[in-house]
Amino acid sequence: MDYDNGLERKFARFGDGLLVQDGTVIEGYASLFGAKDQGGDIVQKGAYGSSLGKLAKAGRGVKMLWQHDPSQPIGIWDVVREDARGLWVKGRLLTDVEKGREAAALIAAGAIDGLSIGYRTVKATKNDKGQRLLQELELWEVSLVTFPMLPSARVSAKGESPDSDMLRELAAALEDARQELRRP
Repeated sequence: MDYDNGLERKFARFGDGLLVQDGTVIEGYASLFGAKDQGGDIVQKGAYGSSLGKLAKAGRGVKMLWQHDPSQPIGIWDVVREDARGLWVKGRLLTDVEKGREAAALIAAGAIDGLSIGYRTVKATKNDKGQRLLQELELWEVSLVTFPMLPSARVSAKGESPDSDMLRELAAALEDARQELRRP
């Protein structure tokens, strides 16, 4: 299957929050259920379940890429799971790979802090506001990116408290609301 055949990617603006533990371990939410992204899409709870099940059954995992580039894998996602909030990932940057070393340095400097998913829509509907409700997605990859489509899709250090994640999400939501109010 051609990589670009039907694959959707989510890009948006820069934000805060990406940290690395021990230089290589990263974790965070790549997608949050019920949160509208900057393209107007809303991922529904359970949207990744079928895809994650099929990958597990086939003995394959979700790829960790640099900026959605299939020629630049930069690490391994050791855990990719749905929980009550969304799609949570935990993995390791491979510092034996040049881009993996670069990613670790950029994260440590605060230049990169976003996560973004690459997927194919299997099932979606539209709500009365014209927003796509993504009900089933075929997940291909989770990338470290400069501009995630969902501003709250961030990576954090292992052991960081959920309260700090929630504060970052709240701050991002407030900033989004402020920007929305400024638009003509």
